[in-house]
Amino acid sequence: MYMDLTELARETGFEHATILRVDTLTPLNEVREMCAAGKCLLYGRRWSCPPACGSIKSCAEKIAGYRTGVLVQSVGQLEDVFDAEGIRQTEETHKRRFDTLARQVRLVCPGCLPLTAGGCTRCAVCTYPKRPCRFPQKMLSSMEAYGLLVSDVCLKNGLAYYYGEGTIAFTSCILTN
Repeated sequence: MYMDLTELARETGFEHATILRVDTLTPLNEVREMCAAGKCLLYGRRWSCPPACGSIKSCAEKIAGYRTGVLVQSVGQLEDVFDAEGIRQTEETHKRRFDTLARQVRLVCPGCLPLTAGGCTRCAVCTYPKRPCRFPQKMLSSMEAYGLLVSDVCLKNGLAYYYGEGTIAFTSCILTN
């Protein structure tokens, strides 16, 4: 069954969606090093994040097993650069949209690889490292956890990364065969 992922993404509410060329995805150690440096404070705290999500080599091998995908974005308007509430609302909207899209795509393409913006937030408290993930089939790793430099992925796939002053964009992708 054929599914137009960009159309489905737009129907889900994303402002931008484009076909993702898997050959443009290059996991980088430098991105993983930003995780380890504590940029998002989730390194070593969730199953979806490094080191639990796998080495850069294993992430690259997973990515190489896919042929295509969809790259999606939610763009929010901010009152000013300090509009933390606007950023939070846009992130929540994006995560809700992406969770819906990933669930729909997984029904048709069970082996797909959804990569979200930021760490998995399915559970209020992750079981890592003491117990197995409660929802391994629903867990969402981030593009950065897989070593992807999101701005570079956007550029190589013809999607803007920055939409001008007073905006914030969140980007995610789903890899499929």
